[in-house]
Amino acid sequence: MESNHRISRILILDDHPLVRIGLTSLIQNEEDLCICAEAETEREARERIVSTEPDLAVVDLTLAAGSGMQLISWSRTTVPALRLLVCSMHDDALFAERVLRAGAHGYINKQEASTHVVEAIRWVLSGRIWLNRAMSERLLHNGALVADSGRRGIESLSNRELEVFTLIGQGFKPSRIAERLGLSVKTVDAHRENIKKKLRLASGAELVRHATIWLSSAE
Repeated sequence: MESNHRISRILILDDHPLVRIGLTSLIQNEEDLCICAEAETEREARERIVSTEPDLAVVDLTLAAGSGMQLISWSRTTVPALRLLVCSMHDDALFAERVLRAGAHGYINKQEASTHVVEAIRWVLSGRIWLNRAMSERLLHNGALVADSGRRGIESLSNRELEVFTLIGQGFKPSRIAERLGLSVKTVDAHRENIKKKLRLASGAELVRHATIWLSSAE
């Protein structure tokens, strides 16, 4: 008698090979899940999503080339049926809100992935939104899932500005940020100026220091 049990196809997007290996080992042990593709850049992920047609993509936000956030935005319009679970090391409360607004269907911190990623994948595949309890409570308390206005500080930055700010905190120069995000240096410089204005920072050096301190406290 044939089983009508469906196997869900998973794509992993992460620029760290060890992370991809770890996630693959966890997912491949499940009878109802299989890895159909891996990618380490946004461009590779787009190509493999089109060619392999996964049911769900596990997406990191910070990549060596491109952006996980941009992939989410692209997927929402190009392959709207694709389910998206972000698996990242960044601050849950701030980034979870943003990825949900961009079109993702869940957020899991990499520290929790070893014990909960399979559960999160199944949850998202079932049509629900995955957030851990603490994250859900914080977001609801802050009104993060409803329209906001007048945000201050880091939360006032746009998604692209936050990507640039994060890379500044990681020590990247404007030319390298432009290369990673597929932007011109002039555009990166414009984002830097907007960030300085929003955060009320007087100089480029102050921007770098602020970004470095913020990133180290968020990890």
